[in-house]
Amino acid sequence: MLSAEFIIYGAIFAGVLILVEGVYLVAFGKSISLNSRVNRRLQMLDKGARRDEVLAKLRKEMDQHMENRGVPLYSMLADRAQKAAIAFTPNQLIMLMVGVSVVAFVGLTITTEAGLAIRVAMGIGFGVGGVFFWVNSKAKKRLALIEEQLPDAVELMVRSLRVGHPFSSAISIVSKEIQDPLATEFGVIADESAYGRDIGEALKHMAERLDMQDLRFLAVAVSIQQQSGGNLAEILEGLAKVIRARFRLFRRVKAITAEAQWSGKFLSGFPVMALVFIQVTKPDYYDNVLDHPWFIPACFIVAIFLALNLFIMRMLVNIKV
Repeated sequence: MLSAEFIIYGAIFAGVLILVEGVYLVAFGKSISLNSRVNRRLQMLDKGARRDEVLAKLRKEMDQHMENRGVPLYSMLADRAQKAAIAFTPNQLIMLMVGVSVVAFVGLTITTEAGLAIRVAMGIGFGVGGVFFWVNSKAKKRLALIEEQLPDAVELMVRSLRVGHPFSSAISIVSKEIQDPLATEFGVIADESAYGRDIGEALKHMAERLDMQDLRFLAVAVSIQQQSGGNLAEILEGLAKVIRARFRLFRRVKAITAEAQWSGKFLSGFPVMALVFIQVTKPDYYDNVLDHPWFIPACFIVAIFLALNLFIMRMLVNIKV
């Protein structure tokens, strides 16, 4: 029955996400959590790891994904995995996709009567799509947290500079006083500075890796101050106000466009929900038209229009701040 298959497919996809998250937590522990009160870098140092070893490990995790974007099938994940700072290596992520695809295929084989080709296609779709969805959600959550933490981090640097600390010490203080994910990012910059790397260059690399405009502003401000001099505390204080104002404006725009966003989602999801409701309440509703030559093409046309509706509504409310 179609309604039962919908429920099974949804349950398998949810199981895929839970399985991936479980494997991730088992492999790297709770310290990998984005909102850990003690940031991951400090936890690694507290366990006795040397500073250079921690720096090498974290830098490898942060940069490994884009370095391997030429690997087949992995290119679609590389950008999001880099922004999410996924600790899995590219090979491990690919193996995870393969393993999850096999698990999904077995689950479909046990719970459904679909043909072999459909089970193989859906197993691969669940494996690849589930891992991509998981990585993408991690990236979105991590970037959102960094954007929210950045104004407080810059203001903390301003206070540190005003009491006489050098900028490198201000970076180190930020890495110890705030939570992840920004704490570990600034901790890496502090360690790189201690080993001789230019702080402006390290900030620019972080901004490009995360593709965040506010971090680019910070990197440019520090680089200009290094070249031409000036009161860095005043520059960063003004930058903190700009970042916080942009963040407030972004939240306001998001609130204003929320109605349009949910309208688009509802208009696209309502036909699907109606289809599920019809199949649950009256499974034989479409039996008289299933053999009609236009039934399958019409289904594809409806699906295309639903996808276009989501895409167009997203473009209309995607206002750059």
